[in-house]
Amino acid sequence: MTDSSLSVSLLALAAVVVAMAALPWLLRRLQQRANAARGVAGVQGQVLHAMALGPGQRVVTVELERNGERACLVLGVSPQHIQCLHVWGTDPVQAPPPQMPASVAAPASFAQALQAAPKD
Repeated sequence: MTDSSLSVSLLALAAVVVAMAALPWLLRRLQQRANAARGVAGVQGQVLHAMALGPGQRVVTVELERNGERACLVLGVSPQHIQCLHVWGTDPVQAPPPQMPASVAAPASFAQALQAAPKD
């Protein structure tokens, strides 16, 4: 085997390795351009919290921002389906907390709640 055929083989191998490394970058760029053409560009998202309910079932809170507008989504996620459960138009920290009905009075302490509980 001559030096020229060895160098050609190494050069071809190097070209294949570079092509494999560049392929994910190229695909990501093509996806970004396709999303920009559909009008999806500019949307930034962040998962705020995820809680497992069972095997493969989660409740996920996601914050999305587009053109300066923020929205928080509460999503029910399973392997087959994603469903939007609730939408906040602003930051959930600034959103008012849910109110308890007036008919349900919260006990002042745990001891009072324990005393008020029915006994067997």
